[in-house]
Amino acid sequence: MSVSLATVLAESALRRPDHPALVTDAVTLTYRQLWSGARRHATVLRRHGIGPGDRVALLLPNSPEFPMAYFGALALGATVVPLPTTLRAGEIGYVLTDSAAAVLVRADGPGSDAGVEAADATGTPVLTLTGDFARDAEPIPGPVPRAPEDVALILYTSGTTGRPKGTMLTHLSVFLNVELGRESPFAMVADDVLLGCLPLFHTFGQICGMATTFRAGATMVLMDRFDGPRAVRLMAAHGCTVLMGVPTMYHALLAATEHGPVPPLDRAFSGGSALPVAVLETFEERFGCPVYEGYGLTEASPVVAYNQPAWPRRPGTVGRPIWGVEVVIARADVDDRVEPVPVGEIGEIVVRGHNVMAGYLNHPEATATTVVDGWLRSGDLGLFDADGYLRVVDRKKDLVIRGGFNVYPRELEETLIRHPAVAQCAVIGVPHPTLGEEVCAVVVPRPADAADGELPGRIVAWCRERMAGHKYPRLVVLTDALPLGASGKVLKRELVARYAAPGALP
Repeated sequence: MSVSLATVLAESALRRPDHPALVTDAVTLTYRQLWSGARRHATVLRRHGIGPGDRVALLLPNSPEFPMAYFGALALGATVVPLPTTLRAGEIGYVLTDSAAAVLVRADGPGSDAGVEAADATGTPVLTLTGDFARDAEPIPGPVPRAPEDVALILYTSGTTGRPKGTMLTHLSVFLNVELGRESPFAMVADDVLLGCLPLFHTFGQICGMATTFRAGATMVLMDRFDGPRAVRLMAAHGCTVLMGVPTMYHALLAATEHGPVPPLDRAFSGGSALPVAVLETFEERFGCPVYEGYGLTEASPVVAYNQPAWPRRPGTVGRPIWGVEVVIARADVDDRVEPVPVGEIGEIVVRGHNVMAGYLNHPEATATTVVDGWLRSGDLGLFDADGYLRVVDRKKDLVIRGGFNVYPRELEETLIRHPAVAQCAVIGVPHPTLGEEVCAVVVPRPADAADGELPGRIVAWCRERMAGHKYPRLVVLTDALPLGASGKVLKRELVARYAAPGALP
């Protein structure tokens, strides 16, 4: 059996050669043009010695060059290693060394010097994509056959508990995730237009967004970086039907449309972290479309479960597992085996199916503790309701234990976001001399309330009326913005580091 992830683009180029595949501010590329460009990039990579199994690191922004280099490398049978463009030279160098990258492909533009510095330090050859890169190259005929278990992608985790680890995903696991996602939950059809506002180096934007769109033969309107007002203008100008975004993007889109026109959407999908139900409801009312929230992780290629058109949506949950994927709630305090808990009880979400990673590159011990008897331990806490809908409660590491009681930050955040003065919020635990941890709410206030010195106290009182005594935050601090990672997630570890230090809180 042979399978190549490159066929995601190749087959749509055969079926819909003249249909727009990619739209940016500067250019519109048809499927014929995009696939031809990818095959020309493959030719140049092959001239530099790249072949099946070689690792090709991509340090590229959201631009037409990303899919061309990505699918070009896959067409050669190489393994793609996408890197966030926000990394520093030392971080890039670590990935280049750990992945044994044969080449670093980088953009020619501001902010790309870190890649050159890292490549020089590690002795990694560099290919710089200039305006005429691969223009005169003869395209390779088509994809090199690959075995289903061959590694197509190495996606590095965010490194929240140490050095990032390279997650190895096979051609088959990613292709199945793309194909199943295209059918449901994303229900992507050829006439859809996706707003590509997620970073392509991240699994959500890359697999759920880019690859699913190309598999359907649809169109992706690509943003170089997300900006709420500009996203609204692009949706209106190009008739976008589909939005995929992380919760911070939904906040920004609501702010951008509070006093202006709202472009029509057919459906929207949220992932990456929990979308507060209040935000989901407001977005649905304003944009006139359903919002489907789901759950996935890099180690699961990435989709595990989703609310989807095939059955009733249930806000506050992430729906049901996708086809061919099993999910069990297991005891979180048992590490060497998977021990299920009763329905309705909180435990660790564990996953088994075609989507589970092949392992962590160079980390057999971490692989063995993460994949136990074929089950992927997610590190997330959740529960199933009586109807089989999965609810993600929180990350295990984000759990706050106050005076011996478990406090789940997401539950508190769902309530806090309904306060009329709260624009965004994050709940963390900070050290306490007798309770162990105290609950702290970090709040971004709405502009009209930002100067209200009494707001923290009023929020505490408001929460006391709506939350159990061991749950409500005794500490509320105001901030201008929450720290975000490259994919748009709130970095709670940075908040903990900021406010857990002695004297950091009032």
